[in-house]
Amino acid sequence: MRDHPRLPTSPGFWRSPLRGTWFTSVLGLVLLAGITVLFVTGLVSYAAYNPGLSRVNDTTPDKGILGFYLFPWPTGPVWLYRFTQGVHVTLGITLVPVLLAKLWSVVPKLFTLPPARSLAHALERISLLLLVGGGLFEFTTGVLNVQLDYVFPGSFYPLHFYGAWVFFAAFVVHAVLKTPKAMRAVRRRLREAEDEDDDLLSPDPAPATVSRRGALWLVGGGSLLLFLTTVGQSLGGPFRRTALLAPHGGTDPNGGPNGFQINKTAAYAGIDAAETGEEAWRLVVTGRTGTVRLSRAQLLQMPLHSSSLPIACVEGWSTADQWWRGVRLRDLAALVGHDGDPPDVFVESVQRHGAFRRAALRSNQVADPRSLLALTVNGEDLSPDHGYPARIIVPAAPGVLNTKWVARLTFGDL
Repeated sequence: MRDHPRLPTSPGFWRSPLRGTWFTSVLGLVLLAGITVLFVTGLVSYAAYNPGLSRVNDTTPDKGILGFYLFPWPTGPVWLYRFTQGVHVTLGITLVPVLLAKLWSVVPKLFTLPPARSLAHALERISLLLLVGGGLFEFTTGVLNVQLDYVFPGSFYPLHFYGAWVFFAAFVVHAVLKTPKAMRAVRRRLREAEDEDDDLLSPDPAPATVSRRGALWLVGGGSLLLFLTTVGQSLGGPFRRTALLAPHGGTDPNGGPNGFQINKTAAYAGIDAAETGEEAWRLVVTGRTGTVRLSRAQLLQMPLHSSSLPIACVEGWSTADQWWRGVRLRDLAALVGHDGDPPDVFVESVQRHGAFRRAALRSNQVADPRSLLALTVNGEDLSPDHGYPARIIVPAAPGVLNTKWVARLTFGDL
């Protein structure tokens, strides 16, 4: 019986016949396209929070030059954030089998001795360490955030944001170095006849139980399964039932006009029913000419407008369009002296627990005629879990900026 090396630093320790440049190259080219889309949609998601508008919206303070690309988030199309964040989350989960297979295919190189043969080789190994570590960190934190909400020490947002820049910088360096070789390997369609210079081949391969093409089909099948059991949370409707791996992707809770997805309940947010009752609750609106206090009954006597808008969350889930009715934000701005072009607004909620108790909206969001302080949804008063007595609803904005249980609106420069 032949003895095989017992240490992973020996090339003969790694005996899988699947490893090879062609197999790794195919996986790498898939990741090249997929991770680029992930990075772009992730940056777009951060811009959607309008982090430059107010400190309460800035989930990643002291970002410095990394915020060079930020731009005012538009209000149309109304499904914009639903689409970009749905792509980000669904694609990230779908790529998990590809990432794991790619890392498995090159794991022998992590144990190669000596660790560095030259300065250039040392820099390449460092970039590889950042690439592998950053990739695992970004995918792990992203998946855990979707599945378990917030389970991290500190805020998820800066961890994921800074991690993404480190990972993508290493990814770009790796892509520049390896993409030409990967393209050549794919064009040659290496299968059984291998290049003599292929340093991923085992010098003592074990008997094959599946071909490399078969292994790629297995990886692709795993990705397809994850896609089919995740994408329904963004599509909504009957497809929501297929989102088995998405905690917010099941059938809509309860039923009736308020029977659609929520992220936090009134009980979780610490809402006191007496505080939001008809007699006690007042909306405080402040602006250029002073402050007004409005009861819910007074709001209902103002001109009411309707908007058909979805809610889309950073975790990737979204609702179908709901029929909201309430007072336009720009009309409330006009009450306190901001006629014409309304300014930014600072929104405060009565909630006691959870993130985004306060949020800021840009002037273009306030000015949009579809932006409402909603009082009813689908023909019925808001339920406590959906923000009774009043909530913000703005087209194309992340769900956390659609503040529930609103207590105060402050119009003006923030």
